[in-house]
Amino acid sequence: MILQIIFMIIGFILLVKGADFLVEGGSNIAKKFHIPELIIGLTIVSIGTSMPELMVSLTSSLNGHSDLSIGNSIGSNISNLLLILGVCAIIKNLKFKKETKYFESPFALIVTILLFILANNHINGQSNIINRTEGVILLVVCLAFIIYNIIMSKKGEEFDGINKDLVIVDININSKRYMIKSISFIILGIVLLKFGGDFVVDSATNLAKILGMSEKMVSLTIVSIATSLPELVTSIVATKKGEIDIAIGNIIGSCIFNILLIIGVSACISPITYSVSYNKDFIILILATLLLCIFPFIGKKDEMTRLNGIIFLATYIIYMINLCLTAI
Repeated sequence: MILQIIFMIIGFILLVKGADFLVEGGSNIAKKFHIPELIIGLTIVSIGTSMPELMVSLTSSLNGHSDLSIGNSIGSNISNLLLILGVCAIIKNLKFKKETKYFESPFALIVTILLFILANNHINGQSNIINRTEGVILLVVCLAFIIYNIIMSKKGEEFDGINKDLVIVDININSKRYMIKSISFIILGIVLLKFGGDFVVDSATNLAKILGMSEKMVSLTIVSIATSLPELVTSIVATKKGEIDIAIGNIIGSCIFNILLIIGVSACISPITYSVSYNKDFIILILATLLLCIFPFIGKKDEMTRLNGIIFLATYIIYMINLCLTAI
């Protein structure tokens, strides 16, 4: 068992570092070709911090461990909202921009409900298949979200400087060395993510067997929290620096990509078997996303307050306690 835990920790480290390298390399190349910083933040950075979830879900799906694949995405989004945003709001009130308040948060709710409908579209017994057609639907919606980011980036000045602390280039962007370094980071990031995903899935599966836990339980707890580490670190650091837009945007963007990109790609490669036992967790995720949409309209206008953060964090603790008690 100790060996499996060591392999899992190594896998998590590889995932986090791989995501870091991929984000830095991709961001640097985007900067070289004058891609707007908003696009870098809401796409490359959000996707990059979702890479651990993507690799774990892909590896799980390919190896026939659907519970790990779907549970990782649902569990990560619950962790993103209730744990990470909860902690960030406790540190400092989170002020919402109009775009986030009126579109991005509601959009996160819509795509969460969309996946819930697709997952329960044609239940047969205790399970359903999220097939390739449904995977394509999710990817098309994902593309629409990226196009939205591109359009919104052209609105101008209110978006300036959103991700200044996330994308730092300390060498001449026109040099060959810059391009070689950036491409090398992308390749290294992909390699680390691949091996990290393999280590996490294999060790998590073996650990579940040793402890007598279901793959669902492992994916909703250990794996989902660990693969959310990039979002956790990025958002907490951004909140402490007063970069509230980064904290909120990173989490909401990651939640959207966790559903549309990760489940979409996984289902296209290998159809995912969905167990109805996840419906309770899905409902909690939908309610948490709904609260995220409501908070800016109640209490202190356009803000998620410390009280809201305490509500989120307390809900997450209760949820995790309930999961652990269910496993006993």
